[in-house]
Amino acid sequence: MNDMRVTWRFLLRVVIKTAALFVLINIIFAVADPVPTLGRVSIYNRLVPGRERLPYGEDPASYNLSMNSIEAMIASHAVNRMDTTDYNVWVIGDSSVWGILLDNADTLTGQLNAADLNTEGRRVRAYNLAHPILSVTKDLMLLDYARTLAQPDLIVWLITLDSMPYRDQLEPPLLRENPVRVRSLIQTYQLPLHPNSEQLADRTFSDYTLVGQRRALADWLRLQLYGVAWANTAIDQVVRDYTPRANDFESDPSWNSYTQETEIFPSVLAFEVIQAGHFAARGVPVLVVNEPIYRADGTNSDVRYNAWYPRWAYDQWRTILNDQATAFEWNFIDLWDAISPNEFTDSPVHLTPLGSHQLSALIASAIMDYPKSAVKPLSLDMGI
Repeated sequence: MNDMRVTWRFLLRVVIKTAALFVLINIIFAVADPVPTLGRVSIYNRLVPGRERLPYGEDPASYNLSMNSIEAMIASHAVNRMDTTDYNVWVIGDSSVWGILLDNADTLTGQLNAADLNTEGRRVRAYNLAHPILSVTKDLMLLDYARTLAQPDLIVWLITLDSMPYRDQLEPPLLRENPVRVRSLIQTYQLPLHPNSEQLADRTFSDYTLVGQRRALADWLRLQLYGVAWANTAIDQVVRDYTPRANDFESDPSWNSYTQETEIFPSVLAFEVIQAGHFAARGVPVLVVNEPIYRADGTNSDVRYNAWYPRWAYDQWRTILNDQATAFEWNFIDLWDAISPNEFTDSPVHLTPLGSHQLSALIASAIMDYPKSAVKPLSLDMGI
Protein backbone atom coordinates (compact mmCIF):
# COMPACT_ATOMS: atom_id res chain seq x y z
CA MET A 1 0.00 0.00 0.00
CA ASN A 2 2.82 2.38 0.89
CA ASP A 3 4.53 1.48 -2.37
CA MET A 4 1.40 2.46 -4.28
CA ARG A 5 1.28 5.84 -2.50
CA VAL A 6 4.91 6.45 -3.37
CA THR A 7 4.27 5.50 -6.98
CA TRP A 8 1.27 7.80 -7.29
CA ARG A 9 3.13 10.66 -5.65
CA PHE A 10 6.04 10.13 -8.00
CA LEU A 11 3.72 10.09 -11.03
CA LEU A 12 1.94 13.22 -9.80
CA ARG A 13 5.26 15.05 -9.42
CA VAL A 14 6.28 13.95 -12.92
CA VAL A 15 2.98 15.18 -14.36
CA ILE A 16 3.22 18.52 -12.55
CA LYS A 17 6.84 19.05 -13.59
CA THR A 18 6.06 18.05 -17.18
CA ALA A 19 3.09 20.43 -17.32
CA ALA A 20 5.16 23.23 -15.80
CA LEU A 21 7.97 22.60 -18.30
CA PHE A 22 5.46 22.54 -21.16
CA VAL A 23 3.99 25.88 -20.06
CA LEU A 24 7.45 27.38 -19.61
CA ILE A 25 8.59 26.25 -23.06
CA ASN A 26 5.46 27.76 -24.63
CA ILE A 27 5.99 31.06 -22.79
CA ILE A 28 9.63 31.24 -23.85
CA PHE A 29 8.65 30.35 -27.41
CA ALA A 30 6.01 33.08 -27.50
CA VAL A 31 8.36 35.71 -26.10
CA ALA A 32 11.24 34.76 -28.41
CA ASP A 33 8.96 34.31 -31.48
CA PRO A 34 11.56 32.29 -33.44
CA VAL A 35 9.27 31.40 -36.35
CA PRO A 36 10.32 34.34 -38.61
CA THR A 37 13.99 33.50 -38.00
CA LEU A 38 13.35 29.81 -38.68
CA GLY A 39 11.57 30.78 -41.90
CA ARG A 40 14.82 32.24 -43.22
CA VAL A 41 16.49 28.84 -42.79
CA SER A 42 15.97 26.83 -45.96
CA ILE A 43 17.42 23.92 -47.91
CA TYR A 44 16.54 25.83 -51.09
CA ASN A 45 19.40 27.65 -52.81
CA ARG A 46 21.73 25.44 -50.74
CA LEU A 47 21.00 21.73 -50.93
CA VAL A 48 18.46 22.11 -53.75
CA PRO A 49 17.87 24.88 -56.30
CA GLY A 50 15.62 27.81 -55.43
CA ARG A 51 12.02 27.65 -56.62
CA GLU A 52 11.06 29.60 -59.74
CA ARG A 53 7.86 30.90 -58.10
CA LEU A 54 6.58 31.40 -54.58
CA PRO A 55 4.96 28.43 -52.83
CA TYR A 56 1.24 28.16 -53.50
CA GLY A 57 -1.30 25.34 -53.80
CA GLU A 58 -2.58 22.36 -51.85
CA ASP A 59 -2.14 19.46 -54.28
CA PRO A 60 0.51 17.11 -52.78
CA ALA A 61 1.31 15.89 -56.30
CA SER A 62 2.74 19.34 -57.04
CA TYR A 63 5.26 19.22 -54.17
CA ASN A 64 3.94 22.60 -53.13
CA LEU A 65 1.77 24.24 -50.50
CA SER A 66 0.21 27.54 -49.51
CA MET A 67 1.72 29.08 -46.41
CA ASN A 68 1.70 32.34 -44.49
CA SER A 69 5.38 32.79 -43.67
CA ILE A 70 6.76 35.40 -46.05
CA GLU A 71 10.25 34.68 -44.73
CA ALA A 72 10.00 30.98 -45.67
CA MET A 73 8.39 31.75 -49.03
CA ILE A 74 11.11 34.17 -50.11
CA ALA A 75 13.88 31.97 -48.66
CA SER A 76 12.76 29.14 -50.95
CA HIS A 77 12.90 31.33 -54.07
CA ALA A 78 15.66 31.53 -56.69
CA VAL A 79 15.77 35.31 -56.20
CA ASN A 80 18.23 34.62 -53.38
CA ARG A 81 20.77 33.54 -56.01
CA MET A 82 20.60 36.65 -58.20
CA ASP A 83 23.73 37.35 -60.19
CA THR A 84 24.49 41.05 -59.83
CA THR A 85 26.21 41.07 -63.22
CA ASP A 86 22.78 40.38 -64.80
CA TYR A 87 20.07 42.93 -65.45
CA ASN A 88 17.64 41.55 -62.87
CA VAL A 89 13.91 42.10 -63.30
CA TRP A 90 11.37 41.30 -60.59
CA VAL A 91 7.84 40.66 -61.85
CA ILE A 92 5.01 40.98 -59.32
CA GLY A 93 1.25 40.65 -59.58
CA ASP A 94 -1.58 38.14 -59.28
CA SER A 95 -2.27 34.54 -60.33
CA SER A 96 -1.89 35.36 -64.02
CA VAL A 97 1.74 36.34 -63.39
CA TRP A 98 2.34 33.46 -60.96
CA GLY A 99 1.14 31.22 -63.75
CA ILE A 100 -2.06 29.33 -62.95
CA LEU A 101 -2.39 26.41 -65.43
CA LEU A 102 1.13 27.10 -66.73
CA ASP A 103 4.37 25.20 -66.29
CA ASN A 104 7.28 27.30 -65.07
CA ALA A 105 8.73 27.57 -68.56
CA ASP A 106 5.44 28.97 -69.89
CA THR A 107 4.97 31.71 -67.30
CA LEU A 108 5.69 35.32 -68.14
CA THR A 109 9.09 35.18 -66.41
CA GLY A 110 9.87 31.77 -67.92
CA GLN A 111 9.21 33.17 -71.39
CA LEU A 112 11.27 36.30 -70.68
CA ASN A 113 14.24 34.20 -69.63
CA ALA A 114 13.88 31.93 -72.65
CA ALA A 115 14.10 35.00 -74.91
CA ASP A 116 17.77 35.42 -73.91
CA LEU A 117 17.54 39.22 -73.77
CA ASN A 118 20.50 41.52 -73.27
CA THR A 119 20.52 45.18 -72.37
CA GLU A 120 23.56 47.38 -71.84
CA GLY A 121 25.71 44.27 -72.33
CA ARG A 122 24.00 42.46 -69.45
CA ARG A 123 21.82 39.35 -69.59
CA VAL A 124 18.20 40.03 -68.61
CA ARG A 125 17.08 37.62 -65.90
CA ALA A 126 13.45 37.75 -64.72
CA TYR A 127 12.21 36.52 -61.33
CA ASN A 128 8.60 35.60 -60.61
CA LEU A 129 7.61 37.17 -57.27
CA ALA A 130 3.89 37.14 -57.98
CA HIS A 131 1.38 35.44 -55.69
CA PRO A 132 -2.22 34.45 -56.49
CA ILE A 133 -5.29 36.34 -55.20
CA LEU A 134 -6.08 39.89 -56.28
CA SER A 135 -4.75 42.68 -54.05
CA VAL A 136 -2.06 45.25 -54.77
CA THR A 137 -1.47 45.49 -51.00
CA LYS A 138 -0.43 41.84 -51.06
CA ASP A 139 2.01 42.71 -53.86
CA LEU A 140 3.34 45.65 -51.82
CA MET A 141 3.93 43.45 -48.78
CA LEU A 142 5.97 40.94 -50.76
CA LEU A 143 7.92 43.68 -52.55
CA ASP A 144 8.62 45.57 -49.33
CA TYR A 145 10.11 42.48 -47.68
CA ALA A 146 12.04 41.24 -50.73
CA ARG A 147 13.67 44.64 -51.23
CA THR A 148 15.26 44.40 -47.77
CA LEU A 149 17.16 41.35 -49.04
CA ALA A 150 18.28 42.23 -52.56
CA GLN A 151 18.26 44.94 -55.22
CA PRO A 152 16.95 44.29 -58.74
CA ASP A 153 17.42 46.63 -61.69
CA LEU A 154 13.73 46.90 -62.61
CA ILE A 155 10.38 45.95 -61.08
CA VAL A 156 7.48 45.12 -63.42
CA TRP A 157 4.11 45.29 -61.65
CA LEU A 158 1.07 43.88 -63.43
CA ILE A 159 -2.29 45.06 -62.10
CA THR A 160 -5.96 44.87 -63.05
CA LEU A 161 -9.15 46.58 -61.87
CA ASP A 162 -10.16 43.79 -59.47
CA SER A 163 -6.83 44.07 -57.65
CA MET A 164 -7.55 47.71 -56.81
CA PRO A 165 -10.74 48.27 -54.71
CA TYR A 166 -9.88 49.35 -51.18
CA ARG A 167 -12.70 47.27 -49.70
CA ASP A 168 -10.99 44.07 -50.93
CA GLN A 169 -7.35 44.88 -50.18
CA LEU A 170 -7.07 42.85 -46.97
CA GLU A 171 -8.97 39.77 -48.18
CA PRO A 172 -6.03 37.54 -49.19
CA PRO A 173 -5.10 34.99 -46.47
CA LEU A 174 -1.46 36.05 -46.79
CA LEU A 175 -2.44 39.51 -45.56
CA ARG A 176 -4.97 38.32 -43.00
CA GLU A 177 -2.41 36.07 -41.35
CA ASN A 178 0.34 38.71 -41.27
CA PRO A 179 -1.41 41.50 -39.33
CA VAL A 180 1.78 42.92 -37.79
CA ARG A 181 3.42 43.29 -41.17
CA VAL A 182 0.28 44.79 -42.72
CA ARG A 183 -0.06 47.35 -39.92
CA SER A 184 3.58 48.29 -40.40
CA LEU A 185 2.90 48.90 -44.10
CA ILE A 186 -0.12 51.04 -43.27
CA GLN A 187 1.92 53.17 -40.88
CA THR A 188 5.10 53.37 -42.97
CA TYR A 189 3.39 54.30 -46.23
CA GLN A 190 0.44 56.20 -44.73
CA LEU A 191 -2.09 53.98 -46.45
CA PRO A 192 -5.81 54.68 -46.01
CA LEU A 193 -6.45 51.15 -44.70
CA HIS A 194 -7.81 50.45 -41.21
CA PRO A 195 -5.07 48.86 -39.06
CA ASN A 196 -7.71 47.26 -36.83
CA SER A 197 -9.81 45.91 -39.67
CA GLU A 198 -11.70 42.75 -38.81
CA GLN A 199 -10.25 41.32 -42.03
CA LEU A 200 -6.93 41.01 -40.18
CA ALA A 201 -6.49 38.10 -37.79
CA ASP A 202 -6.45 39.12 -34.14
CA ARG A 203 -3.33 37.67 -32.52
CA THR A 204 -3.20 36.84 -28.83
CA PHE A 205 -0.25 35.74 -26.72
CA SER A 206 -1.30 32.11 -27.11
CA ASP A 207 -1.04 32.42 -30.90
CA TYR A 208 2.71 32.93 -30.54
CA THR A 209 3.27 29.88 -28.31
CA LEU A 210 4.65 26.60 -29.60
CA VAL A 211 1.11 25.21 -29.67
CA GLY A 212 -0.25 28.29 -31.42
CA GLN A 213 2.50 28.19 -34.05
CA ARG A 214 2.31 24.47 -34.76
CA ARG A 215 0.72 25.04 -38.20
CA ALA A 216 3.46 27.48 -39.23
CA LEU A 217 6.14 25.05 -38.05
CA ALA A 218 4.50 22.15 -39.90
CA ASP A 219 4.25 24.22 -43.10
CA TRP A 220 7.91 25.19 -42.88
CA LEU A 221 8.90 21.53 -42.45
CA ARG A 222 6.67 20.39 -45.31
CA LEU A 223 8.21 23.00 -47.60
CA GLN A 224 11.68 21.68 -46.81
CA LEU A 225 10.63 18.06 -47.28
CA TYR A 226 9.08 18.86 -50.65
CA GLY A 227 12.38 20.39 -51.76
CA VAL A 228 14.09 17.18 -52.85
CA ALA A 229 11.08 15.87 -54.78
CA TRP A 230 10.56 19.28 -56.38
CA ALA A 231 14.22 19.53 -57.36
CA ASN A 232 14.03 16.13 -59.07
CA THR A 233 10.78 16.79 -60.94
CA ALA A 234 10.49 20.62 -61.28
CA ILE A 235 6.76 20.12 -60.64
CA ASP A 236 5.19 22.85 -58.51
CA GLN A 237 1.75 22.79 -60.13
CA VAL A 238 -0.18 19.90 -61.66
CA VAL A 239 -2.04 21.31 -64.65
CA ARG A 240 -5.41 19.55 -64.77
CA ASP A 241 -8.55 19.96 -66.87
CA TYR A 242 -10.37 23.22 -66.31
CA THR A 243 -13.64 24.95 -67.14
CA PRO A 244 -13.01 27.55 -69.86
CA ARG A 245 -13.79 31.21 -69.12
CA ALA A 246 -17.36 32.22 -69.88
CA ASN A 247 -18.23 33.87 -73.16
CA ASP A 248 -21.97 34.39 -72.58
CA PHE A 249 -23.36 36.47 -69.71
CA GLU A 250 -26.52 37.73 -68.08
CA SER A 251 -27.36 41.34 -68.85
CA ASP A 252 -26.28 42.44 -65.35
CA PRO A 253 -24.02 45.51 -65.78
CA SER A 254 -22.92 45.77 -62.12
CA TRP A 255 -19.35 45.67 -60.86
CA ASN A 256 -18.34 45.25 -57.22
CA SER A 257 -21.78 46.47 -56.06
CA TYR A 258 -21.54 49.53 -58.34
CA THR A 259 -24.15 50.05 -61.04
CA GLN A 260 -23.79 51.53 -64.47
CA GLU A 261 -25.07 54.87 -63.23
CA THR A 262 -22.23 55.07 -60.71
CA GLU A 263 -19.12 57.11 -61.29
CA ILE A 264 -16.06 55.24 -60.02
CA PHE A 265 -13.90 57.69 -58.10
CA PRO A 266 -10.12 57.27 -57.78
CA SER A 267 -10.56 57.29 -54.00
CA VAL A 268 -12.21 53.84 -54.03
CA LEU A 269 -9.20 52.35 -55.82
CA ALA A 270 -5.86 51.72 -54.13
CA PHE A 271 -3.67 54.08 -56.14
CA GLU A 272 -1.91 55.08 -52.90
CA VAL A 273 -0.70 51.48 -52.68
CA ILE A 274 0.82 51.68 -56.16
CA GLN A 275 2.54 54.91 -55.18
CA ALA A 276 3.75 53.24 -51.98
CA GLY A 277 5.18 50.44 -54.12
CA HIS A 278 7.31 52.98 -55.95
CA PHE A 279 8.64 54.16 -52.62
CA ALA A 280 9.13 50.60 -51.32
CA ALA A 281 11.23 49.92 -54.43
CA ARG A 282 13.89 52.11 -52.75
CA GLY A 283 15.17 53.78 -55.88
CA VAL A 284 14.64 50.84 -58.25
CA PRO A 285 12.50 51.86 -61.24
CA VAL A 286 8.98 50.44 -61.46
CA LEU A 287 7.07 49.71 -64.66
CA VAL A 288 3.29 49.48 -64.05
CA VAL A 289 1.35 47.34 -66.53
CA ASN A 290 -2.41 47.12 -66.96
CA GLU A 291 -2.53 43.41 -67.70
CA PRO A 292 -4.46 41.90 -70.63
CA ILE A 293 -8.05 40.76 -70.14
CA TYR A 294 -10.36 38.44 -72.03
CA ARG A 295 -12.81 40.18 -74.38
CA ALA A 296 -15.95 38.15 -75.02
CA ASP A 297 -18.02 38.11 -78.21
CA GLY A 298 -21.03 36.09 -77.00
CA THR A 299 -24.38 36.92 -75.43
CA ASN A 300 -24.41 40.35 -73.76
CA SER A 301 -20.79 40.98 -74.70
CA ASP A 302 -21.97 44.47 -75.58
CA VAL A 303 -22.63 44.91 -71.83
CA ARG A 304 -19.67 43.04 -70.38
CA TYR A 305 -16.12 42.48 -71.58
CA ASN A 306 -16.03 39.32 -69.47
CA ALA A 307 -17.38 37.72 -66.29
CA TRP A 308 -15.47 40.21 -64.13
CA TYR A 309 -15.88 43.51 -65.91
CA PRO A 310 -18.85 45.36 -67.38
CA ARG A 311 -17.72 47.64 -70.16
CA TRP A 312 -18.66 50.90 -68.43
CA ALA A 313 -16.64 50.08 -65.29
CA TYR A 314 -13.56 48.85 -67.12
CA ASP A 315 -13.57 51.80 -69.51
CA GLN A 316 -13.69 54.16 -66.51
CA TRP A 317 -10.84 52.21 -64.92
CA ARG A 318 -8.60 52.68 -67.93
CA THR A 319 -9.28 56.42 -68.01
CA ILE A 320 -8.64 56.82 -64.28
CA LEU A 321 -5.50 54.67 -64.43
CA ASN A 322 -4.04 56.69 -67.29
CA ASP A 323 -4.81 59.93 -65.43
CA GLN A 324 -3.14 58.70 -62.23
CA ALA A 325 -0.11 57.38 -64.10
CA THR A 326 0.29 60.77 -65.77
CA ALA A 327 -0.21 62.73 -62.55
CA PHE A 328 2.37 60.71 -60.61
CA GLU A 329 4.71 60.25 -63.57
CA TRP A 330 4.65 56.47 -63.39
CA ASN A 331 6.29 54.48 -66.13
CA PHE A 332 3.17 52.76 -67.44
CA ILE A 333 1.87 50.69 -70.34
CA ASP A 334 -1.71 49.60 -71.00
CA LEU A 335 -1.88 46.10 -72.53
CA TRP A 336 -5.56 45.47 -71.78
CA ASP A 337 -6.43 44.27 -75.30
CA ALA A 338 -3.01 43.07 -76.42
CA ILE A 339 -3.72 39.32 -76.35
CA SER A 340 -6.11 37.41 -78.58
CA PRO A 341 -9.29 36.25 -76.74
CA ASN A 342 -8.48 32.70 -77.85
CA GLU A 343 -5.43 32.68 -75.55
CA PHE A 344 -7.26 32.86 -72.20
CA THR A 345 -7.98 29.77 -70.14
CA ASP A 346 -10.23 29.60 -67.06
CA SER A 347 -10.49 33.28 -66.08
CA PRO A 348 -10.43 36.72 -67.70
CA VAL A 349 -6.70 37.10 -66.93
CA HIS A 350 -5.19 33.58 -67.06
CA LEU A 351 -3.29 32.91 -70.29
CA THR A 352 -2.39 29.91 -72.42
CA PRO A 353 1.32 29.25 -73.09
CA LEU A 354 0.96 31.06 -76.44
CA GLY A 355 -0.80 34.00 -74.79
CA SER A 356 1.95 34.15 -72.19
CA HIS A 357 4.52 34.15 -74.97
CA GLN A 358 2.75 37.04 -76.69
CA LEU A 359 2.65 39.00 -73.45
CA SER A 360 6.31 38.29 -72.74
CA ALA A 361 7.27 39.73 -76.14
CA LEU A 362 5.48 42.98 -75.27
CA ILE A 363 7.02 43.15 -71.81
CA ALA A 364 10.43 42.34 -73.26
CA SER A 365 10.11 45.25 -75.67
CA ALA A 366 9.22 47.55 -72.77
CA ILE A 367 12.22 46.30 -70.77
CA MET A 368 14.60 46.85 -73.67
CA ASP A 369 13.22 50.34 -74.29
CA TYR A 370 13.12 51.22 -70.60
CA PRO A 371 15.09 54.40 -69.79
CA LYS A 372 18.11 53.50 -67.70
CA SER A 373 18.53 57.01 -66.33
CA ALA A 374 18.38 57.68 -62.61
CA VAL A 375 14.94 57.59 -61.03
CA LYS A 376 13.66 60.68 -59.26
CA PRO A 377 13.31 60.26 -55.48
CA LEU A 378 9.74 59.89 -54.25
CA SER A 379 7.94 61.65 -51.46
CA LEU A 380 5.66 60.05 -48.90
CA ASP A 381 3.14 62.77 -49.71
CA MET A 382 0.82 60.35 -51.50
CA GLY A 383 -2.46 62.17 -51.43
CA ILE A 384 -4.59 61.37 -54.46
